[in-house]
Amino acid sequence: MNLPRYPEYNVLDKRDTPSWDDVTRAVIGERLATPREPRFFDAVQWNAVRALCACIVPQRKGSHLDREPVPVPALLDAKLAKGSGDGYRDARLPPMRDAWRIGLAALDAESRARHELPFARIDDDAQKTLLIDMQQGELRHGAWQGMSSELFFKERVLHDICGAYYSHPHAWSEIGFGGPANPRGYVRMYFDRRDPWEAAQAEPGKEEQAREENRRVR
Repeated sequence: MNLPRYPEYNVLDKRDTPSWDDVTRAVIGERLATPREPRFFDAVQWNAVRALCACIVPQRKGSHLDREPVPVPALLDAKLAKGSGDGYRDARLPPMRDAWRIGLAALDAESRARHELPFARIDDDAQKTLLIDMQQGELRHGAWQGMSSELFFKERVLHDICGAYYSHPHAWSEIGFGGPANPRGYVRMYFDRRDPWEAAQAEPGKEEQAREENRRVR
């Protein structure tokens, strides 16, 4: 089993320290409390989006801190339910909510056309093949309603799913990110220098040293 890159590091240990201000605490609290049941997607869409998220950001259950997996489908659903977009969009795509409804229906239609089953029920290799074809713009079922499958993959699937994953503190702990450096800020701005409140990355042969340092990071 591969050791974590930032052993013993948990960004949530910063919650009640000078590393985070009240605004950051409120935003992260809201993300941690994201409902697990969908409010935007219907049951069919929910099955498809869960399978799609598992393909794009596969996760192992638990970790060195026994964290739960990042609830990517729930985070995406919450964003769509709230109606909060990115502040911009490619004019070649419909609005975010419409793009997701059309895209998931089209993905299921493509899957049924090839395998007589919805996307969530086909095997991993078949799912991967469909996603490769989507990425290359080779999915052209009428259910796409004229929307480019290539653009949907690039600007909605990758953008929204990966964005949801890396917005969550569990993912921050995984990559050693400390969250917004406000109000504390950075001091050691030189190459390969680390502020004492930042996570220590484990190097071969020095894993225990990183582990000890990360137990003290706040």
